[in-house]
Amino acid sequence: MTGSLSLPHRLWRCLPQKARREGLAWLAGHMAPSCDPTPPPRSTGLAVAGEMDALTGLGEAARCFATAAAALGYGGTPVRLGIGHPRSGQVPPAAALLLAVNAPSLAPMLARCGADFLRGRHVIGSWVWELPTLPPAWAAGARYVHEVWAPSPFVARALSRLLPGRVRLVPYPLALCPPPAPVAPEPLALPPEAVVVLVVLALGSGLERKNPLAAIAAFRQAFGARADRVLIVKLQGAAAFPRAAALVQAQAGPNIRIIPEDWPRPRLAGLLWRADIVLSLHRAEGFGLVLAEAMLAGKPVVATGWSGNLAFMDADSAGLVPHRLIPVRDAGGHYADLPGALWAEPEIEHAAVWLDRLADHPAQRHHLGRQGQMHARACLDGAAMQAALAAAGIRPCAMGLDAPAPKVFAEMANP
Repeated sequence: MTGSLSLPHRLWRCLPQKARREGLAWLAGHMAPSCDPTPPPRSTGLAVAGEMDALTGLGEAARCFATAAAALGYGGTPVRLGIGHPRSGQVPPAAALLLAVNAPSLAPMLARCGADFLRGRHVIGSWVWELPTLPPAWAAGARYVHEVWAPSPFVARALSRLLPGRVRLVPYPLALCPPPAPVAPEPLALPPEAVVVLVVLALGSGLERKNPLAAIAAFRQAFGARADRVLIVKLQGAAAFPRAAALVQAQAGPNIRIIPEDWPRPRLAGLLWRADIVLSLHRAEGFGLVLAEAMLAGKPVVATGWSGNLAFMDADSAGLVPHRLIPVRDAGGHYADLPGALWAEPEIEHAAVWLDRLADHPAQRHHLGRQGQMHARACLDGAAMQAALAAAGIRPCAMGLDAPAPKVFAEMANP
């Protein structure tokens, strides 16, 4: 097999992985087009580029921004990008361009887009990160964008240290994005009167950061083995991260269900509809899409009171769990180049108190869910996006006309 490879290919395969990664990054950086030194004073409409089909947080952000741009009258033309293949879709001639791609991925994503892709355009990046400090490699992304949108004040503070004066706070406008029609999950054999606590996490985001073992510990402390209290832990990406999945699955019990199979969004929406409480004892979040979707659906949320989720929740709209800051310890190596970085260690006992209180008092669950829904709607209604576009000189597609009042989607239909 090796004998059929060319000499350059054989030599390339002999290089250490780190050297290959650095070489590919250098090559992509030289192939990718940069944006103009200054943006045009006026643009009409907004196209959104990114991994539009990816089942990731950034993929969801790209789809959300495209939907919201259309709802606000800016077109929202989707452009599909991906590493290693050409783009799909065209940016309208006078439109600005929103790249929903994190800084380290911009060069490889743009490498096959052509020299004119960014020329003459106002280019915006939508970046998200989970810690107060950014990796040094993110600085290279500055050459591809004129400004960056951060989905939370937490992320905005981190980005502003890297790009002072070029960061706008624009939370994901999820209230403008209709949720998928929920599909009832397969029968879960739940007791008829069971109070269901739901934890949802993508293992690719890091087991230590998402911290589901703390959520399981809080549930056990609150309810023990009570059959009328059920915890469902929904994993995404278990097949790609079998060791992390096994650690979580080892915690299963009579009233703790672990679901490792990947589900499409309609089935996840059906599971969210069945939940009575949504729980996240994360150590850090750049935003917290699942929590935002839960609040918009009127579900009471109990979550760590630190990092990006505070963009759309406060002490009056969610059960915020106190924490202390500790050094980051990440077996997956996601944050190896950030010595001294800190994240939250939530108080399990306090989370257990919240769970017990909400489980025992349906009226409190309803009240907190309603407060959370109203607060999340106000924070994620697209007003910040509309203001950011206006400040950048980006007009709606109907020139000279105000953008139409968007329809806010927040209700979840019964499956």
